[in-house]
Amino acid sequence: MENETEGKEFERREEAPTSSSTLPHEHEHSLKTLLSWSAPGRPFKARSKQFYMTALLIAFFIEVILFLFSQYMLMFVVASLVFVGFAFAYVPPKNFHYRISTEGLMIEDHFYIWHELYDFYFTKRQGVEVLNIRTKSIFPGILTISLGDVTKEHVKDVLLRYLPFREYIKPTFLERSGDWLSRNFPLERPQ
Repeated sequence: MENETEGKEFERREEAPTSSSTLPHEHEHSLKTLLSWSAPGRPFKARSKQFYMTALLIAFFIEVILFLFSQYMLMFVVASLVFVGFAFAYVPPKNFHYRISTEGLMIEDHFYIWHELYDFYFTKRQGVEVLNIRTKSIFPGILTISLGDVTKEHVKDVLLRYLPFREYIKPTFLERSGDWLSRNFPLERPQ
């Protein structure tokens, strides 16, 4: 008799609906790509020989001054920064794939959900329109995204559904200093 009772209970369990497709949240949140494009990973401008020679000359004078004051570690730091600057100026960036979806923003293989992002604004770097998205966490702080052949207005229309837009962001002291230096002491002649 026990076997018959167990068999009937087993039959009843089989009849109960166990379909996971009826979950309420599944129909409400469907992942949909809103905008997708490929663009260089950072703004890039090919530099002339004059740029490299001027930068080397300035670095050489700084190195001489540091040598006179016996600041050997700072000499190493300056040489390292010049090397990194030349590497970024000489090697063009690879193309990244960007995707804006209903759930967040994907840059190559890293996904940021909307709750991790704060707001967005546009800037111009080296003559290229750049989308800047501030994050709530300290690192990375700001996502800098080249637009490529996607228009600024199209990206703005898509992002406004999820993030607030800032027309103006006050530049930091370092940004203002860098702009002042590049305006007053250019490393190459403007073309």
